[in-house]
Order: sequence, then structure tokens, then C-alpha cells
Amino acid sequence: QVQLVESGGGLVQAGGSLRLSCAASGRTFSMYGMGWFRQAPGKEREFVAAISWSGGSTYYADSVKGRFTISRANAKNTVYLQMNSLKPEDTAVYYCAAEEVYSNNYYYIFEHDFGSWGQGTQVTVSS
Repeated sequence: QVQLVESGGGLVQAGGSLRLSCAASGRTFSMYGMGWFRQAPGKEREFVAAISWSGGSTYYADSVKGRFTISRANAKNTVYLQMNSLKPEDTAVYYCAAEEVYSNNYYYIFEHDFGSWGQGTQVTVSS
């Protein structure tokens, strides 16, 4: 497994932007598909975005498509989530997740497919 640490969360006004980072350590020589999930108070954790090992394939939840961008820098063992045009309904704890893949253009989108998780970072969007 790989260890994940998220950062970059905070308080922002509606319409603002934040960039989350997820730093990986451990078995980083392996190929990992990465994902971002979020959990709002009183709600189940939900998928936000995913990216393949190569970075060439990405997938987004409809609720964030066109506003969020997932990217990665493998040389830095880091994945990012750029969040623009933030809305109050984006308020949640955001989690980074990783799972080994065997194709550099493959990614996972289901929570149960990911074996490594970060501790989460809080994002609060005020209206």
C-alpha cells in the first residue's frame, strides 16, 4: 500500500478556487490510479474525480465537471485537484485514494476499488 497525505483545504467564498494536493509515499514505484472523493456532513462519501497513472485519462462526477481538474506529477508523487467556481454544496471533507493499476491508462472510480486512503482535508465554501 501507499501512504497518502492531503493538503490545501480551507475556507473560501462561493465562486472562489482552491487547489488540493495529495502526496504519496511508500510503494510509489508501482503504478497507481488515483482518485478524489468527498463526504459532506450527514452524507455518504461520493466520487469526485479519477486519473490514470499516465495522466492521460481522467473522469469526473457530473456535479464537478467543467469546474474541477485532476492532474498528477509522478516525479513528485503528487496528485492535485484544482477546484474553481466553488459552490456551498462543494463543502465537504475531501479524500485522496490510490490503487495499483496494471495499465498506464486505467483508473478506478468506485470507492471499494481503492485500497489506500488519506486522512482527508476540509473544504468549506461560504455563500
